[in-house]
Formats: sequence, structure tokens, C-alpha cells
Amino acid sequence: MALAKGSAGYRRLTLAMLFAGFSTFSLLYSTQPLLPLFAHDFALSAEAASLAVGLATGPLAIGILVAGALSDRWGRRPMMVAAMFLAGGFTLATAGAPGWTALLALRFATGVALAGVPAVAMAYLSEEVDPASVGSAMGLYIAGSAVGGMAGRLGVSLLTDLAGWRGAVAAVGVAGLAVAEGFRRLAPESRHFAPSAPSLAATAGGFVELFRDRAMPLLFAEAFLLMGVFVSIYNYAGFRLMAPPYGLGHAAVGAIFLLYLLGSASSTWFGGVAGRLGRRRIFWMPVVLLIAGVALTAARPLVLVVAGIGVVTIGFFGAHSIASAWVGRRAHGRRGQAAALYLFFYYAGSSVLGSLGGVAWSRGGWPGVASFCGALGGVALGLGLVLRTIAPLPGNEIAPAKPLGTD
Repeated sequence: MALAKGSAGYRRLTLAMLFAGFSTFSLLYSTQPLLPLFAHDFALSAEAASLAVGLATGPLAIGILVAGALSDRWGRRPMMVAAMFLAGGFTLATAGAPGWTALLALRFATGVALAGVPAVAMAYLSEEVDPASVGSAMGLYIAGSAVGGMAGRLGVSLLTDLAGWRGAVAAVGVAGLAVAEGFRRLAPESRHFAPSAPSLAATAGGFVELFRDRAMPLLFAEAFLLMGVFVSIYNYAGFRLMAPPYGLGHAAVGAIFLLYLLGSASSTWFGGVAGRLGRRRIFWMPVVLLIAGVALTAARPLVLVVAGIGVVTIGFFGAHSIASAWVGRRAHGRRGQAAALYLFFYYAGSSVLGSLGGVAWSRGGWPGVASFCGALGGVALGLGLVLRTIAPLPGNEIAPAKPLGTD
């Protein structure tokens, strides 16, 4: 019997998934607030400094494709446990990197290790949680991602002023190892996982089959575009806010990541609402919020800039919560591969579009970044309106207390 909301097993699982989301984002993006510092200390351009993020998210995107297939054979929980411990260890080692090249190599290794968490998490939840509760469960996992992203970035920003960037990164690595142990103790063994060992041809055929679905390619594109907007805004906001006319210090810029709390609430709320009203019906709404937030960041007053980043955060996490649960519901027997593809495009957006955002910053300053992100958001909105017209698969209809919508 699948875990239903309110049961003891559901509470243990969702707490474990909060830990998993926390670990992934805190370790993956702990170097993001350090980009202006890296650019200064190593005499780098903004786009070159962004490799400290991009060289983790890029291999993570590719590794997810492998991890998703391997999890279909080995199981979801064992892979997640190993991935979290390895990523924490590599992050701790990053603190002792002797130079820029070594630092990038360890960030690459961190990204490869972390691939075992996000690719498997979506499939794990979809298999173990009752369909009516999966939206809320996914929202809590993404909420953990938001809190982890905030804690990792903010913690690094504050600790850098006290102990330098090496001490700050070491602290994040130790925290990652502690969270990995918490996940190992809390996460229940899989009860609905059925191992499979398909051939390479069968695996490739599964990917092809997913792309034949009308909605899946659009959901993959949404992941790519929305993550590109989100990472670009946060990657280069520090460069803008530390420069005139704002001239904020490193700790003050790090405080911007407190806005991730809004994302935590947004993902949980939108995930629950989508489960009741239907994902097709409301997906476009957080995308509109994201676009409005990008527009606000183009204003000059600091309060409007910060408000805009907050609205972007709300919109991004809301849309991601809906889209990720949508993929899990629509994939049925190919959930591991579907999750892998969704997250491949998600982190590819972070790596590729995040780096292109650096080109926009170097050539056009913040107006260039805002225009770039606004264009990406516009395409995402258009695709969301197309998704609204695609009917759910048989058996995916949501049956709420009032017949307000479908999956």
C-alpha cells in the first residue's frame, strides 16, 4: 500500500526527502555567492568565474541520465545514500583545493556524485507515495531544495567574512555529510520498487517513447528554460549589488538568499493546489510571476530589485514543483528515465543558460541579463499555454472533492 499523507511512513519519507533536497542544493550551489570573490582573486571574467557552478551542474545533468537507468536496476534509496555521502566528501575536499584548476575538478566530481539524488528522488516518491499525495510530497522535497539552497549560499556568505572561503566551503561539506546520515536513518526501504535490467536498446527505446508523448518534451523544455532564468538571476545579482550605486558587502549580498524561504513556501503551496485543481489549469500562473519578477529586477531602487528577485523565486519554485510532479505522474512505468530526462534539461539549463547569462552581463550589464531572462520566461509561458491544451493520459485524472480539473 502506497504511503498516504498523514501516515507515519509518509512523515518519515517526506522528512528524509527534505534532507535530500537540502543536501543537493546546498552542496551544488555553495560556490554561487563566491563568484565575485573568485573573479577578483583569480582575475577572471564573470562567465569564467561561473564555471565554479557550471562545472558542477553540467556533469550532474549528464550523470543524471546514467543514474536514472542504474536506479532502475539497483534501487532508489541505496543510490541516494551513496550519492549524498560522496558529494559531501568532495565538497569538504574542495576547501583544500590548491588552485583554480583543482577547485574546478572537485566541483566536477561533486556534480557527478550528486546525480544520484535528483534523478532518483522523483521516481522514489512517485513509487512510494499515494497519487493523491505525491504533489504535496514533491513540494516538500523541493522545499528542502529551497532551504538547502538558501542555507548553503547564506552560510557560505556569512562564514566567508569570518573564516575565508575555504573555511566556509569546509563547513558546508561537513553539514552535507551530517544530512546524508540523517537521510540514511529516516528514508524507508522501497516497498513498490521492482528492479529491472533493460538492454541498451530497450533503454534507448524508453527515451524515444517518452519523447513521443506530447507533453513530455514541453515539460523538459520548461525545466531548461525556467532553471536558466533562475540561475542567471542569482549568479549575476551579486556582481550587480556589489558594484555602484549599491556597493553592498559580501554578507549583505548573501542575505539575498534568504528569499529562498519564499521558494520553500511556494513549492509546497503550488504543489498542493496543483494536486487539487489540476496541473494543466495552473502551471502558467507561477511562470507569469517569474516573468513579472524579472521585470522588477530591472528597476533601479534597491527595494524593487530585491522584491523582483523574491518574485522570481516564488514563480520558479512553484512552476518547478508542478512540472516535476507532472512528469512523474505522466511517465507511469518509465519514471526513472522520465525523471532523468527532466533533470538533465533542468541542470543543463543551469549550466548552459547560466553561462550565457554571464555573456549577457558582460555585454549589457543588468539590462542585458533582464532582457535575456525575460525572453526565456516568455518562451516558457508560451509552452505552458500549449501544455494546457494537452489532455491527461488515461488513469491520470485527478478526482478532487469538486471536479475542478485534471492532471
